[in-house]
Amino acid sequence: MAKRTTVLKVTDLRRAFGPVTIIDKFSLEVRTGEAVALTGRNGAGKSTLLRCLVGADRPDDGTVTVCGNPMSETSPDIRRDVATVIDDLDFFPDLSVVEHLDLLARAHGIEDPDGLVDEVLHEVQLVPQSGQLPGTLSSGQRRRLALATAFVRPRKLLILDEPEQRLDTEGVAWLAERLKSERMKGLAIVFASHEPSLVATVATRTVELGAPRG
Repeated sequence: MAKRTTVLKVTDLRRAFGPVTIIDKFSLEVRTGEAVALTGRNGAGKSTLLRCLVGADRPDDGTVTVCGNPMSETSPDIRRDVATVIDDLDFFPDLSVVEHLDLLARAHGIEDPDGLVDEVLHEVQLVPQSGQLPGTLSSGQRRRLALATAFVRPRKLLILDEPEQRLDTEGVAWLAERLKSERMKGLAIVFASHEPSLVATVATRTVELGAPRG
């Protein structure tokens, strides 16, 4: 069995907003081929933690490294290794669905961008909408497009915030199998989810944030 190498390492992370500490002394190590599901009630800090992990928010204390490199949202190394879907994306209003994906694939140096974009469009079931502008898509279709933006680029770490949002039952089942396949190929994944079937299919570990309801 190939040795699993550390992709993400979080040490003693703390994030507070004024007097309220959301995350305190949080540590995590994720290796190749591992998927960590963050669970817990709303307000437990899942989204805040994910934003710290991708550099969109700065922790008050602690460190985050990816493949040994300190987390910085503008670092070329981080941009090469980390793919994220943590917020509703601000798509370019004048670029069609296929143009968005083609731009991302080419910007990240994909060897066969046309082939990969076509493959991903089929998988996320957006071929009929490929010529449409993002603003004309339904909320579920926009979610599929957001996920597609992660699948058309290189990645060693995939970070997702409730990726099942606005997907129907069939879409959640597809996503679970896709993420399981990515993990089995060696990708490291961290995702927050309220969907038990997604967690059960994808996660190798579960971390519950926040105090349990009493």
